[in-house]
Amino acid sequence: MNVIVSTPDAILGYKSYTLGAFHFRRDEYFAHIEWTTRDGRKLSHTMDAGAYLRALMRDVAWGFFYGWVNFDHVIGTVNHYKTVDFFAGSYNATMKDAGVDLLQNFPTEQIGETFKQMLDDWTNEGFDPFAAPQETGSPYGRKHGNNTAAVTRARELAKRCVGMKDDLPLRTDARGAPINRAFADVSQDQPELHPEPGFENEVHAFNLFGFLSRSQVTWNPSFTSVVKYSYMCPTTEEHILPIIHGNDRVEWFFQMSDEIHWDCAHKDTGKPLARVIMKAGDMAAMPAYCRHQGYSPKRSMLLVWENGSPNLVYEIQKGEAPEVPVNF
Repeated sequence: MNVIVSTPDAILGYKSYTLGAFHFRRDEYFAHIEWTTRDGRKLSHTMDAGAYLRALMRDVAWGFFYGWVNFDHVIGTVNHYKTVDFFAGSYNATMKDAGVDLLQNFPTEQIGETFKQMLDDWTNEGFDPFAAPQETGSPYGRKHGNNTAAVTRARELAKRCVGMKDDLPLRTDARGAPINRAFADVSQDQPELHPEPGFENEVHAFNLFGFLSRSQVTWNPSFTSVVKYSYMCPTTEEHILPIIHGNDRVEWFFQMSDEIHWDCAHKDTGKPLARVIMKAGDMAAMPAYCRHQGYSPKRSMLLVWENGSPNLVYEIQKGEAPEVPVNF
């Protein structure tokens, strides 16, 4: 895959990248995204380097996820599952009205490889874009080393259920997954299983709270059980969801511990829709027309349920499936 990349800057040490009409560069504190509008004007957008790398990390690791991955209120990506849009201002009503937005579509492999190389080059030694701010080093300064092991960390995806034979194993100290400082009081006991002979590989249970208490990353849902297109994707959350996720299908949330505050807006315009405060035991559903960003004052556990049907997004676009979780 041909990635358009410069040689390292003589002073700062970082490479610059070009993707279609967009140009990406970083300095000691900021990432800069530059583009030319359809009528020839030169524009640029600036993000804090740490915030940019945390968003870029999710886009790379999630394979552009379901629908929109807004890095902030200006730039982001839209997954079309074989191609990906990169946009600047296209879902910002003010920039759209001013005609200064730009959206270009790229093959998934092209934008994916560009982002992977950018993430690896722009992440310095000691900084982990997947970690909570209190559990990692600084993203700032001139180029010094790398953290390839962290930025290429694979998502943990069960095929049927965590802990089953030939499936994703449980997290343990030996696997490099110690109990997180915020979950020191979470029981590590495992349930007893007594399956009938012949069903030992069909009946299973595990301690989900114990599994999550050993998560080394934040805001990174992974599959712990899979039944056809029904994906249980629990995660641990601390500080700010580094992206504003725009749904292309309904997404269900079950707050398992502590609390998360959500800002919800319309995914096309950014117009605010709701402020949702979820406490332990609460459930909510994000409609397919919304975007949302969460704030977790302390590390919490959230169960995300996804309908991963590859046809669902198109059924919603045709009006064959609803944008909301339930009609009364």
